[in-house]
Amino acid sequence: MRSPQGDARAEPARPLLVRARHVLTSGPAGHVRDGAVAVVGDRIAAVGPWAAVRADHPDAEVVGDGTGILTPGFVSCHGHFSEGLVTGIGETHTLWEWFVHVVGPIEPFLTREVAYVGALLKGAEMALSGVTTTADMFCHAPGPEPSTPGVVDALEQLGLRGDLSYGAQDDSNPRPLELVLAEHEALSAAAAASARSRFRVGLATVPASSDELIGATVTLLRDTPRLHVHLHEVREEVTQSRMSRGMGSVEYAARAGLLDAQVLAAHCVWLDDTDFGLLRAHDVAVAHNPVSNALLASGVAAVPRMLREGLTVGLGLDGPASNDSQDMLQTLKIAALLQKVTTQQATALTAPRVLELATIGGARALGMDAEIGSLEVGKQADLVLFAEASVSLSNVHDPYQELVYCASPRDVHTVWVAGRPVVSGGRPLGVDVPALLPHARELAIKLAVDAGLDSELARAGTGTDR
Repeated sequence: MRSPQGDARAEPARPLLVRARHVLTSGPAGHVRDGAVAVVGDRIAAVGPWAAVRADHPDAEVVGDGTGILTPGFVSCHGHFSEGLVTGIGETHTLWEWFVHVVGPIEPFLTREVAYVGALLKGAEMALSGVTTTADMFCHAPGPEPSTPGVVDALEQLGLRGDLSYGAQDDSNPRPLELVLAEHEALSAAAAASARSRFRVGLATVPASSDELIGATVTLLRDTPRLHVHLHEVREEVTQSRMSRGMGSVEYAARAGLLDAQVLAAHCVWLDDTDFGLLRAHDVAVAHNPVSNALLASGVAAVPRMLREGLTVGLGLDGPASNDSQDMLQTLKIAALLQKVTTQQATALTAPRVLELATIGGARALGMDAEIGSLEVGKQADLVLFAEASVSLSNVHDPYQELVYCASPRDVHTVWVAGRPVVSGGRPLGVDVPALLPHARELAIKLAVDAGLDSELARAGTGTDR
């Protein structure tokens, strides 16, 4: 369902200059005032003061009137498009309860169509908040037809980058290993055939995985040495792992060989000194998900300590049902606020550091920092322009604080991925959202009914609303 106004992957007609009062590069150039970024094809050709960049590219198209804030595209390091059609359910549950009452029941009913529509809807929401790259772990019970390629289809249509995995598990809900491996293979093939996505081996959690599945995962990592896994999200996970295997998930993962790859570990809230040492020794990157950790009462990750100890940290939106929003700007703000209130230190996590986590930090966490994450010559032209002519950003005293604490998706003027616009004028260019919504609602009703969710939408759809 493409917008009739444009194709998210259309080639730019000529070199492009994006001008802003504040260019926050997340790179060596730092904060460039009255600056511009020159884009030639899909790459950044220049970053610097407006007058100098314009002089070198006199015939380029110009976007931006010299006001506003320009940043690299945001990188969301963790999420679950498998939850795309079940937002706003289960706010009184902690994580273990939420598994039982929300995401566990829907997993057998997640088809490729549901994956596609959910990712299209929630990917558009991400893009509207400046996300250009997302690391997704699709969690479902695999069937005869793989579902995960639907996520690739959606991201291709939206023009976004994807680092995509399947959240394999087999302990609490037994799944034949051959179906798990077939899902990995289908996602890998779909990503390889796409323009902007790549495959990463996924494992939901260590306690929910048999020794056989963990062994098969280690084997997969020999060919694709990238792993996406949840580690120590809640205290119950640590307890379950210690009771079943005699050690926590981090230690077991290290002994099993899971941490020998380029590892993206989601959450890492409940870490002890031994865990910190293992993560540091294996150069494990952490995807910090402040909103879902707060919503599900999981705790607050020790991000300042992670950074002091040299761990790579990026920010994640987490799933649409564990966050209830796919707004990266909200995540930036809450990431800062949670550290301030838990440490009672106003300097615990500052606005410039938060922006770093959302851009170059996230790119490093995915092992993609040579290509994205900062505004530097030669890198992919993933950009976000925030309009200053808005009620939120009308008086920019400090652009970092304005962005982290004041901005919202309504302030996003244009988003580019590889030099191509994917959002313009508050509208995603790769999908006609009004046309998509009725179909998304139909699928959401069917999913809620099939899964037996406590859902007003399902009751209204079946005529049992009272």
